[in-house]
Amino acid sequence: MSSTPRPALPASLPRRTGRRLRRALGARHEPLARPLDRSRARAWLSAVLGAVLALALCAGGSLLLYHATAHRADADRGRLQQVDAVVSGVPDRTTATGSRFAGGYSNQVDVDADWTAPDGSPRHGTVQAPHSAVTGSRIPVWVDAAGTVSVAPADRVALAVSAACTGAGGLLVLLALLALALRLRLQALDRRAEAAWSTEWERLEPLWSGRAGHRSED
Repeated sequence: MSSTPRPALPASLPRRTGRRLRRALGARHEPLARPLDRSRARAWLSAVLGAVLALALCAGGSLLLYHATAHRADADRGRLQQVDAVVSGVPDRTTATGSRFAGGYSNQVDVDADWTAPDGSPRHGTVQAPHSAVTGSRIPVWVDAAGTVSVAPADRVALAVSAACTGAGGLLVLLALLALALRLRLQALDRRAEAAWSTEWERLEPLWSGRAGHRSED
């Protein structure tokens, strides 16, 4: 039976993480660890903590943004009222201004319509309607107390998506800045390590090569 020792298994991720954390905090006794090694471990630890903090800040900011915009949308729903506007005139689709692509990529077109204000008085004006609208079509519009057409309150799903995208964009920017700062810090530590190695080599190389003894004999 062979007595060849088996190769040691690599340490698990939690153990490696704990080892690096103790090294960064100086709690791990490693006689061969240089101060630069601890500085490098502290740089990585600072980057990880910064990423966690950035995630928390962006998540909290997105949540606050969503609540603020949702509150504003609820206030608009309480202030506005949805009524049906009856299309009384549509643009001539044979002209350039009334063509399907006159408004760019929008699927809406301006039409003349009549509606009733919340106080019961009739109103007439221009509203946006789908391209398929014809005279007599009913278009839901939002009006204020005076009967003036207003922008529809934002949908909660759209507000949530917008807040999430804003938070994700902010998180990407912060992570990019953290990555840049970490890269610059590691490059500075590498330059210090190379300079220290060169200085130490200039001191030890004559001893290893024997040139120091020849110089003393001369």
